[in-house]
Amino acid sequence: QVQLVESGGGLVQAGGSLRLSCTASGRPFSNYNMGWFRQAPGKEREFVAHINYRGDSTRYADSVKGRAIISKDNTKNMVTLRMDSLQSEDTAVYYCRAEHYAYGTISWGQGTQVTVSS
Repeated sequence: QVQLVESGGGLVQAGGSLRLSCTASGRPFSNYNMGWFRQAPGKEREFVAHINYRGDSTRYADSVKGRAIISKDNTKNMVTLRMDSLQSEDTAVYYCRAEHYAYGTISWGQGTQVTVSS
């Protein structure tokens, strides 16, 4: 099972940007589709962004489309999420998820808090 560690969260002003990173270990990173999810207080965890195992296909939630970019570096075992024009609604714990492209096994990181202040 792949182990995931997120970093880069913190307090950000509304209108600002964030860059979250997720570093993987334990399995060949190039075999995993990667995703970012988030969970706001009192709400269910929701999808944010996805990138396939090769790093050549992405998709985004409507709520972040146009202001988020997900990227994957298989040489560094890292997936990154950059978001611009942050709003208070983006406040949440952000989680990294790995899904094996063939077997479908899923691993989650521990999450990193992002708080957007207005």
